[in-house]
Amino acid sequence: MRLFYPLLFSLIGIFLAGCIANTTQSGALGVERSQLLMVSASQMQEGANAAYKEVLSDARAKGILNKDPKTLDRLKTIMNRLIPQTRVFRSDAPSWDWEVNLIHEDTLNAWCMPGGKIAFYSGIIEKLHLSDDEIAAIMGHEMAHALREHSRERASQDQLRQIGLIIAQEVAGLSGDVMKMADIATYYTISLPYSREHERESDIIGIELAARAGYDPYAAVSVWEKMAAQSNSQTPEFLSTHPAPKSRIIELKRAAKMLEPIYLESKQ
Repeated sequence: MRLFYPLLFSLIGIFLAGCIANTTQSGALGVERSQLLMVSASQMQEGANAAYKEVLSDARAKGILNKDPKTLDRLKTIMNRLIPQTRVFRSDAPSWDWEVNLIHEDTLNAWCMPGGKIAFYSGIIEKLHLSDDEIAAIMGHEMAHALREHSRERASQDQLRQIGLIIAQEVAGLSGDVMKMADIATYYTISLPYSREHERESDIIGIELAARAGYDPYAAVSVWEKMAAQSNSQTPEFLSTHPAPKSRIIELKRAAKMLEPIYLESKQ
C-alpha cells in the first residue's frame, strides 16, 4: 500500500496532462475529439523514421523496392497534390518530410508513418485496378492517421494501461492469470473502441483531403466496395485493420455528397 497513493496521483496527473485537444483542425465535416498523448512527438517521430528506413532497406535487399517507375510517379503526383491540402487540418503538415515508396508485394496494403512516410504495396493497386481518384482516397485515409497522430495516441493508451496494471498489482497483489484477464478486458473496453474511432476520423479527413485536391470523393466508396468484394474469398491484410461494413460505405457516401461543392470548386 505504500506505493499506491504516489502512483495513483502520478497516474491521474499524467492522464489529465495527456488528455489534450489535438492540434488538428476539424475540417469541413467536423472531426473534434480530445486525445491522450502521453508519448512525446519526438519519440514517436524518431521511432517512425527508424522503422521506415528498415522497411525500405528490407525491400531494397529483396529487390522489390520501386521497381515500377511509372506507378511510383503516379503515387508521387497524387501525394504532391494532397500535401498542400493538409494545412486545412494542421498548419505545420505541408512542411513535413513527406515521402512515398512502392513495394512490389502481392498484398492489399498501404500505410503512413507518423510524420508522413508513406508506403504502397503493388498488390493493392494491381488487384483492385485502382484509378488515381481511388489511390488518392486510400492515400488520404492513411495520411489522415498521421495528421491525427493515431499511432502516438495508441502508444499512449498502451502506456497508460501498463501503468494501471502496475498499480493494480501493487494494491491488490493480483495473480498473473487475473492480471492477464484484466489486460484483455482493458484492451477490448478501451483500446478497441478507439481504433474504430481512428478509422472513422481517417475516413472523414481522408475523403476531404482528396476532394480538396481535385479527386472525386465518391472514389472512396468504390475503394471499399472493391475491398468488400475481395473479402468474399479471403480477408485482405488491409481489411484486417480497416474493416469495411455496410455502415461504413453508407457514411462514405454521405461524406462524399457533403464534399461535392468543395470537389467541384477545386476543379475550376
